[in-house]
Amino acid sequence: MQEALGRCVASWCPGATGVTNAARLSGGASQETWSFDIVHPDGVIGAILRRAPPGYGAAPSRAAGLDAEAILMQRAFDAGVPSPRVLHVLQPQDELGTGFVMARVEGETIARKILRDAGFAEARPILAHQLGQVAAGIHGLALAQLPKLRHMTAAREIGELERDYRSLSWPRPVFELALRWLRDHDPGPSSEVTLVHGDFRHGNFIIGPDGVRAVLDWELAHIGDPMEDLGWICVNSWRYGEIDKPVGGLGTREELFAGYQGAGRQADPARVKFWEVMGTLRWGVMCCGMMQRFRIGPERSIERAMIGRRSSETEIDLLRLLAPR
Repeated sequence: MQEALGRCVASWCPGATGVTNAARLSGGASQETWSFDIVHPDGVIGAILRRAPPGYGAAPSRAAGLDAEAILMQRAFDAGVPSPRVLHVLQPQDELGTGFVMARVEGETIARKILRDAGFAEARPILAHQLGQVAAGIHGLALAQLPKLRHMTAAREIGELERDYRSLSWPRPVFELALRWLRDHDPGPSSEVTLVHGDFRHGNFIIGPDGVRAVLDWELAHIGDPMEDLGWICVNSWRYGEIDKPVGGLGTREELFAGYQGAGRQADPARVKFWEVMGTLRWGVMCCGMMQRFRIGPERSIERAMIGRRSSETEIDLLRLLAPR
């Protein structure tokens, strides 16, 4: 890989003499992430490769695609939204598959460290407000400058979620209750449709001692109700035990909304709650899917089983959310 990266970099980075420290960071069934350093006379350039290797099939139907991700990240960077700068979009002659190279942003993505380590003590009190500002920046990107993306509504999301749930053939009364609540409380089409990040949560934020440095993983981006992102970050599963701090275990919804409003946009708390319920159920169904794949194979990984057991946690979360106030 290091050799192939060196040839690729030489074609678009004038003066580069090679790459070092190439290391695979993660990878699923269809995508890989690599970290490496570009050797340059002006100094080492930290870089990240995100790619689908040659020969892999199409991305999942909900995914925007790596080419679209690269455009979205660069549009965000150009608009001042915290996002890595895209350095190069892979071409066929690079022989590295489909994907892109971006500048490496230093910081932490592991939620438990962000929520507990002393190095983030000064950032924690301001992060909920900052995340509201960042979400506003994402939702303010001009639609005309974006790549082709899926258009989603609450009704369509409910339909797709129910289809995924039914496909598991694993009835769960609390999920049935939540689906009925979502259908009964569908707020209808949003008065404004915007870019929606689609996975606005811990793990997809790079955080430093100064706060949010970048938003990652735009693969689920789509056009829809901007309140979806605000609801998703409030799902209890992303609080990691800090259940009294709804925004990722960092702060209050009011702080999130204040940051959003301070950046020129208006939050709708009722719609945010709808999307929080939707997100909680979605994560529960995803956990059930993980458990089913563990039970029936062929990938019987312990990681899938560990995630799968968390479906019971989402049932408790849903009962709390739907309980009469």
